[in-house]
Amino acid sequence: MTRALIADDEIHLAEYLRQQLKTLWPELELLPLARNGDEAAALIAAHDPELAFLDIQMPGLTGLEVAQGIEGKTRVVFVTAFDDYAVEAFDHAALDYLLKPLKTDRLARTLERVRATLTTPAAEPDAALAGALQKLLGASPQPGVAAPLRFIRASQGELMHQIEVNEVRYFHADEKYTCVQTADAEYLIRTPISELITQLDPTLFWQVHRSTIINLQHLAGTRRDELSRLFVRFKDQSRELPVSRAYVHLFKAM
Repeated sequence: MTRALIADDEIHLAEYLRQQLKTLWPELELLPLARNGDEAAALIAAHDPELAFLDIQMPGLTGLEVAQGIEGKTRVVFVTAFDDYAVEAFDHAALDYLLKPLKTDRLARTLERVRATLTTPAAEPDAALAGALQKLLGASPQPGVAAPLRFIRASQGELMHQIEVNEVRYFHADEKYTCVQTADAEYLIRTPISELITQLDPTLFWQVHRSTIINLQHLAGTRRDELSRLFVRFKDQSRELPVSRAYVHLFKAM
């Protein structure tokens, strides 16, 4: 049984897509509708469906951010009203897409492609896919615009601390804040991951998940679990952090 998720905050469009899928692919099992990006990410993590139809513009996480965070086998079809540039980027990255308003014949062609793809193992996205997502998210570093950060002012309780960026093991988004983890302490800043990555030295800091940036200077290695999911390990810490599929290609040469 193939399972699919529909994520769209426009309920009438989501219901229309649901009805079309029931007609064109009766055997497809549909998960409960996700009305925002956070619900979509939670449902994908909990159920690991084979397919997800993600709207680009959603409250909370966008469809692009949800796609970046996928760690399992889920393939993505974007449902979008984006401009031609976005569509070209999807094509270049071998992602499929559906333009709003949805057309039955286009959906049928997409489902044919999806069925053929699902018969092969999920491939790790290559640099083209990751690059396309980064461009559309506007999160690509802009070298030469400003010198990389050397210090960060972060809070711990009522105190503010000045921390050398090189001492940071990783940054991890946590609800309203971004956690700054050093060898022996955790601090908080309000700068989101998408903004922080543009301020850091790209030769030392890699984004490996929509919610995580790691410092390569403190990386001990990687590990794959029984489901082939990739995790990074740090030299002086036992905690491991997951690498989403959009960033796995970064570690192939290591």
